[in-house]
Amino acid sequence: MTTVQDFFDEKVRLPSPPAIALKILEAVREEENSFDDLARIVSSDPSLSVRILRVANSSLYGLSQPVDSLAQATGMIGTDALKNIALSFVIVQEFQNAPQGSFDLEHFWRRAVTAAVAADMLGAAVGCGGQDLFVSGLLQDLGVLILFLSHPDGYTTVLDNKRVSGSSTCVVEQEQFACDHTEVGYYLLSSWNLPDSIAMPIRWHHSAVEAEEEYRSAARVLCFADKISALYHGLHSNEKSSAVHKGLARHWKLSNEAIGELIDAVGEKSREILEVFAIDPGRIKPFSQIMQEANEELGELNFSYEQMVLELKQAKQNAEQLALELQRANNSLRELAYRDSLTGLYNHRYFQKVLEAELDRANRYGHPVSLLMVDIDFFKKVNDSYGHPVGDEVLVDVSNVLIRLVRSCDIVARYGGEEFAIVLPETGTTGAKVLAQRLRRGVEQEKIESNGQPIAVTISIGLAATDMSEHVLSRVALIECSDQALYMAKHNGRNRVELGVI
Repeated sequence: MTTVQDFFDEKVRLPSPPAIALKILEAVREEENSFDDLARIVSSDPSLSVRILRVANSSLYGLSQPVDSLAQATGMIGTDALKNIALSFVIVQEFQNAPQGSFDLEHFWRRAVTAAVAADMLGAAVGCGGQDLFVSGLLQDLGVLILFLSHPDGYTTVLDNKRVSGSSTCVVEQEQFACDHTEVGYYLLSSWNLPDSIAMPIRWHHSAVEAEEEYRSAARVLCFADKISALYHGLHSNEKSSAVHKGLARHWKLSNEAIGELIDAVGEKSREILEVFAIDPGRIKPFSQIMQEANEELGELNFSYEQMVLELKQAKQNAEQLALELQRANNSLRELAYRDSLTGLYNHRYFQKVLEAELDRANRYGHPVSLLMVDIDFFKKVNDSYGHPVGDEVLVDVSNVLIRLVRSCDIVARYGGEEFAIVLPETGTTGAKVLAQRLRRGVEQEKIESNGQPIAVTISIGLAATDMSEHVLSRVALIECSDQALYMAKHNGRNRVELGVI
């Protein structure tokens, strides 16, 4: 039977914790001089210090006087609060530049920061204290991001199935991965040694009744914080607003007036905190204002008709959103049809298509085009010595070097096996030779390792260009010429560039 541990070991690449986050946690765990150590760590990053002071001075804490130093901030809001603000900035920064593909990373963090503000404010309103609610609210859906980064295709399937079935995210994730984002987030934060007061509520925020009593109230706060965030950054706001009002009234006996004021305050404070995080707040505004504007548009219509029109508008937005997502999905499918699944490079099929197009254009306007055929030297020895999984890693590493060193207009494709093809538009023999040598040296100098053991990797390159001949060259002729040049490079000692003869 596959366990959650097996799933993580085999399928999920957990990121390492940011170094400064570990230092912050270590400083806070020390009983003596914890503030001095924490202040020293934070002060080593001036931008982090500035952001912490901005949050401390924000309306989220509502201090009676401005603070202008970390020592003063700690005295006013406490070491735990300072630690959690610092952790929040460090972790968000760690993931803000993650490769996202079809994942809307800005929307994800906009929603997360709003949930963090909602968790902090709701916790205070219902007597569920603890400075960890802000950071727990911020990171409660981090497992979603980890699953997407580890399995972009699989998680895209999750999102599609969720839309079609109407099931909850956790249910569809369980069907796809045999675990859900709450388990992934908990596992990651636990592996980073974040305290249980942060990680445990995240584990149970979609099933608070199953949590240990110590964490049940915090998990429920996170659940409703997520729902409040969805009011500002999701669809079906009318339905969600009703569910939030009923839920908060049932669990904590809050009045409708108090709930409305809380939701409005979350919107106001979230805009302020999002700007501190350098995240575009978008068109976030108090929820009551959103509803008021809708009411003003509908004029004097009675409530039932007003509700029907609002739902109609919502349905229209849903349809437009679905059409946009379908368009993106179709674009992604078209892109996948031309991509190699291992390296992410263009595949053989796309290479043949683009080379034909570039040759047509070159012949039409009298401009040169060059072709490089690239082969990894002694690649069979790599597979024999280290195994095919390591061979795959080498292919990916070499692909990344080639992409990094070519120009933005060049097309790099995996031709097959350990062989690559690079089309160089608007490039004659001289320019192609310079680029080919740069690629050869780049791969030779790249530090490629497996389990800490270095692997020496070099490439051989065969070059052919249309300006080598006075005659018009066909796609087949150019490929054959560069392939012959690659054979000569191999024959003459490898790790070299050879020109084809036309």
